[in-house]
Amino acid sequence: MKKAEPEVQKTGPADANESRVPAEPPNATAEPIEELQARAAKADEHWDRLLRTTADFDNFRKRAAREKQEAIKYATEALIEKLVPVLDHFDMALAAAQTNPADGPQSLQTGIALIHQQFKNALAEAGLEEVDATGQKFDPNWHEAISQKETAAMPEGQVVQQLRKGYKLRDRLLRPASVIVAKPPSRQPEK
Repeated sequence: MKKAEPEVQKTGPADANESRVPAEPPNATAEPIEELQARAAKADEHWDRLLRTTADFDNFRKRAAREKQEAIKYATEALIEKLVPVLDHFDMALAAAQTNPADGPQSLQTGIALIHQQFKNALAEAGLEEVDATGQKFDPNWHEAISQKETAAMPEGQVVQQLRKGYKLRDRLLRPASVIVAKPPSRQPEK
């Protein structure tokens, strides 16, 4: 069975012109002219502030780049200031050795030992540390193995001898220590 569709009544406006009549006409001057002028002045103020902020930022960026270049250029200034007295003492030691040849060897040796200690202190203040490998277990992060030496006196992988000191600047390795590493003695074939 087919369902019966409900009957739809079509109703329309009584008068065809009724649907074409607009409601109230829109008010063309909803915002007074004074309010528009105030908003325009505020927009101009914001625009000026944006231009000034942009210029300030550009000046800041240029100043920061200039300061960075200057910092790179003079980064070693503090270290050099600490090393200049060491250079002065070397000059004085050489001059003393030339003017007093009789006292030369002993006084020169004492002077050089003092200058050496002063130089090490200046570098230590700048953050330089020695990497001492003598008697320690070989660590490839801090040591460079030059060769191996057969020995029964030390366990395998132990540093037997340090040939050249290693150095690090704070926690960064500058130069690994050059070492000779122990290895177990090889067995001689029995005859």
